[in-house]
Amino acid sequence: MAGSDRGGAAERRSGAERRSAVERRARATARAEAERRARQRRSGVDRRGEGPWQAVPIEIALASDFDPEEGLVAAAVDARTRAQARFSRFQVGAALETTEGHIVSGCNIENATYGLTLCAERVALVKALSDGHLAFTRIAVVADTQDPTPPCGPCRQLLWEYCGDIEIILANLAGATGRYRLSALLPLPFDSRLLE
Repeated sequence: MAGSDRGGAAERRSGAERRSAVERRARATARAEAERRARQRRSGVDRRGEGPWQAVPIEIALASDFDPEEGLVAAAVDARTRAQARFSRFQVGAALETTEGHIVSGCNIENATYGLTLCAERVALVKALSDGHLAFTRIAVVADTQDPTPPCGPCRQLLWEYCGDIEIILANLAGATGRYRLSALLPLPFDSRLLE
């Protein structure tokens, strides 16, 4: 009986060791992928002038994979607290990251004539442009919703025009809920290529 106990313990250890090795490989793969994405974001490459492209959604990742974005999401959460949303009561915050690592935030500003309402993404973009920032890597958008709240159509168009195919991080007050490339949210953009 003692021999079978030792054999069972050895099997349990080897199973635990296998699971541990698999988990280590998965973490290493996730770290390598996060580093690759960070290098791509920081490259500042403007992908708008490329030929035909295919939309590529970025997967919804585990919370631990969002660690590099914590500061960006936190800035959007903070900006949301200053939203002027007395009509809809739907507060949104956005934080736009420049290629130099600066974060420019914005919140939605509503108007009684709804057509003049400014979305958080546009406020952040206009603030960044007016401060002289011209190249961007990603934007975080935060709302107090269960489901991700993506940018509206006009925001997508303006982000494409001035930011190119940046990463869009969607989050609620608990944290990030998903990531997409702008090309996945705006699959057939109108841009300067059509004016030539």
